[in-house]
Amino acid sequence: MAQPSQETAKLTVGGKSLDLAVITGSEQEKGIDITRLRSATGAITLDPGLGNSGSCTSAITFLDGEQGILRYRGIPIEELAESASYLETAYLLINRQLPNREHLDRFKAAVAARAALPPEMEKFFDSYPKTAHPMAVLSAAVQMLSAYHPELTNPNLTPAQMEEVIFTLLGALPTLAAYAYRKSLGEKPLPPRKELSYTPNFLTMMFGKEPDEVCVQAMRQMFILHADHEQNCSTSTVRIVGSSRASAFTSISAGIGALWGPLHGGANQSVIEMLEEIHKSGASFDTILAKAKDKNSGFRLMGFGHRVYKNFDPRSRIIKKACDQVLNRLGIQDPLLDLAKKLEEAALKDDYFVSRKLYPNVDFYSGIILRALGIPTEQFTVIFALGRISGWLAHWKEMLESPDFRIVRPRQIYTGPTQRPYIPLPERD
Repeated sequence: MAQPSQETAKLTVGGKSLDLAVITGSEQEKGIDITRLRSATGAITLDPGLGNSGSCTSAITFLDGEQGILRYRGIPIEELAESASYLETAYLLINRQLPNREHLDRFKAAVAARAALPPEMEKFFDSYPKTAHPMAVLSAAVQMLSAYHPELTNPNLTPAQMEEVIFTLLGALPTLAAYAYRKSLGEKPLPPRKELSYTPNFLTMMFGKEPDEVCVQAMRQMFILHADHEQNCSTSTVRIVGSSRASAFTSISAGIGALWGPLHGGANQSVIEMLEEIHKSGASFDTILAKAKDKNSGFRLMGFGHRVYKNFDPRSRIIKKACDQVLNRLGIQDPLLDLAKKLEEAALKDDYFVSRKLYPNVDFYSGIILRALGIPTEQFTVIFALGRISGWLAHWKEMLESPDFRIVRPRQIYTGPTQRPYIPLPERD
């Protein structure tokens, strides 16, 4: 829990001084508490993009971008990716600690029991054209699912109902994603199979056959690596929508919409699209890297660098290893995949990228793996959402249980016209 430190910050605005408490987190991160700022001085802070503003305290994920550290509830991401199952990781994020065998078995069984969709929902997928983007279908389907669980949409859930919401969304989201995919192909959706664990069950519903173990492990790691990432755009969206006491279904649906953007969850799709353009153009690596360095070219080297990490993204090291294993196991001969590896090698030898610490991030490798697994490009962000659902639910739950819970309502600095009179329409003519 964050605690006030002995340190204070003094702010003077319009001759009024205010002593502000400095809050220190468990990893010695510091934040200046400005809760009383406007009432005491009449001023607010202005932070476009909110890169320097803390919207909450949270005990879920610690991220140190300078050191390249990512931990879920204190456990390094490297250890979880190596040894944990996805549902074990989800339990950790949502329930604060790793489960024992009994608790994990109960958690798995509860999630699996809610994987099957109401039979009437199949008509929902029939109503969408084949050209509909999977993220649009997924977001709408989550809202549709709430219609079958009205008791879970009330604003004051009991602990048992909150648990039921979590089981329902964790269980149903892979089925919704797989249904949407198969409907887009004109193929009959496949129901979940209770005898299969979470990740192989999803891949089986997608492709109609039990997947190779190396592919299962790569997808398991991808789900874990994407499970949470602190107060990112989509997680903040889930918290903001949930702060109005909207249901978890509505909050998660909104998070899916935020994740869809190319600057967030759509980044791995952008990587593949970039590689396709490079391959089509036949441009040399020197030409490509020169364009990336030229701020006026309008070209960005997608999959390199990160808003938060100023070091290697720790997830990228893990996913790169998984990427190599998948490509070797499947014997994939894909010019885009070869191009990606050569582009990575060229960029890591270039002083411009190295000096600015523009290393390949998790999006660069995850897109390559998903392409190798046969997952269509437009489905990439859906896979991201399947991993992130556990983090969204953990933050939604943490927010509702917080003693500091309140609706999110940011301020602004108004820059429009000052007071002016209304002019009647005839005079405006």
